[in-house]
Amino acid sequence: MVRCLWLIALFSFFMADKAHAVVHTTKPYSYEVLQNDLTTLKSTYNDSIQIKSIGRSHFGRDIYAIHLGTGKKNILLIGSHHGREWLTSMLLMKMLETYANAYQNQLPIGTNPTNILNDVSIWFVPMVNPDGVDIQQNHIGEFPPEQQTRLLFMNKGKNDFIRWKANGMGVDLNRQYPMDWRSIARKPKRPSFQFYKGKAPLEAAEVVALTNFIQDIQPSMALTYHTAGREIYWRYKNGIHLVRDYILAKKVAKLTGYKLAKPPKKATGGGFTDWFIPTYHHPAMTIEISYLVGDRHPPLSVFKEEWKRNKYVGIKMAEEAKKFVRKD
Repeated sequence: MVRCLWLIALFSFFMADKAHAVVHTTKPYSYEVLQNDLTTLKSTYNDSIQIKSIGRSHFGRDIYAIHLGTGKKNILLIGSHHGREWLTSMLLMKMLETYANAYQNQLPIGTNPTNILNDVSIWFVPMVNPDGVDIQQNHIGEFPPEQQTRLLFMNKGKNDFIRWKANGMGVDLNRQYPMDWRSIARKPKRPSFQFYKGKAPLEAAEVVALTNFIQDIQPSMALTYHTAGREIYWRYKNGIHLVRDYILAKKVAKLTGYKLAKPPKKATGGGFTDWFIPTYHHPAMTIEISYLVGDRHPPLSVFKEEWKRNKYVGIKMAEEAKKFVRKD
């Protein structure tokens, strides 16, 4: 009888998920699509989600954070630090919709009950770098004329911006965090489509907005999605929490089928995970989705597989966060 009820609930969740699909995965995920999806999701799940802007990009695009659940503890899921990694925004928005649907209808997510969200809320920041995403998708006509000239120069004269990683000012956001920033090689030495670390940490408006937001919500755990390589980075100056964080990373690796990465002995820092772990002494991970694709975005055809691997990551982290006790 119990098994029968569980199957009925699972079927109901599947049908509701299909019936109310807002986030579509058959075309590139742009900033405009993100805004439209958030408007529709808010009207559909008004009682379950809250949407706020945590700041703006250099060129005035909102950086959105979406809150799901009523729990006092928080976890944080982040996408699109890099322009060409917008598939991670699509992934997080699909996860948000799936979880909101289940939570509002009191249905499980797989075998995971959604009442965990009454104890642990999930914050989604699906697109930290909206300027970079727009540039990578060749929407440079939306930028001021003088900036379009600069963008072409930073892209080495190429009109196709498919390899663009940086923000709108040519700064790599994942080299902007104030942890061992000085040890990052200054190469390139000027704004570029990728790898330029900036003149100082926290120079980029997008990173300032995110770090201020984190200070406000104090998440128990954080996860940032990137592409590509199907591996998980979890280790950077974990100190006395090394075993604790390794156990959590192993659970996520088992869930996704991704391997745990082995950082080089002389890892330099400057990235989000590098900063979050030693600053807050809480677990954090960088998850690289998709197989390796080179200097471009992964193809849309890979999304189905990556969604299958990551569908339960957010709810699993919420369950782990409920058990989390800070021991400094």
